[in-house]
Amino acid sequence: MTVDRREFLSRTGKLLLLTGAAAGALEHVLAGQAEAAPGYAETDHWWGMIIDIDKCIGCGNCVRACKEENDVPHEPYYFRTWVERYHVDPSDIEHPAVDSPNGGFDGFPERYKPGDGAKSFFVPKLCNHCVESPCVQVCPVGATFRSRDGVVLVDKDYCLGCRYCVQACPYGCRYIDPRRHVVDKCDLCYHRITKGLTTACAEACPTGARQLVDLKDPKDPVHEFLRTRSIQVLKPQMATHAKVFYAGLDGSVR
Repeated sequence: MTVDRREFLSRTGKLLLLTGAAAGALEHVLAGQAEAAPGYAETDHWWGMIIDIDKCIGCGNCVRACKEENDVPHEPYYFRTWVERYHVDPSDIEHPAVDSPNGGFDGFPERYKPGDGAKSFFVPKLCNHCVESPCVQVCPVGATFRSRDGVVLVDKDYCLGCRYCVQACPYGCRYIDPRRHVVDKCDLCYHRITKGLTTACAEACPTGARQLVDLKDPKDPVHEFLRTRSIQVLKPQMATHAKVFYAGLDGSVR
């Protein structure tokens, strides 16, 4: 199985996109042996992300960085992370206008005039790496699984492309890669975080609107963030125990 995985990685060319150290770590990850990545212990971490809505400016840096880092198809509609713009009219807060041109890849063109009493804001979205992941539950072959450090991953060697997980995800975070006909989604840049780096999207964000966090690390600023801010998750009624935490999320966001 190890040989097959190496051949798979070689064919897709992914190792060529990574540093030597990160490529070595990724090989262990896809083999189901993240513990073998040098200096990394899965059980010491519990990964998530915090997003401060007030800081997001809709620049699209995160979307572009994610596509480049993770070899996401550049055609429209294929995203591991994307940004939506919400425009809320105070006279009809239940029905906000939402747009996301090319997932926010190129930023957002001017559309709304200031001073009309309405408000506009940007909401980055990605896989929520749920503790109770519907996608994990429906996968018939175990290709989608949650690692011991709390990241929902996909083993593309086992994926059948059946789309069960795509349909089960309540956040619309999965797609079928048109080149390989297997599922793909955000994996929190697992090849990076197992080497002590942050995600590509967080690294590229100019305002610090999104940050990778380790909920097991008592020194991580996430604990003060969760304690002192009003925190929401997307679609809490789904009871997925999502680990992407939003500050300043308007009630109109769906």
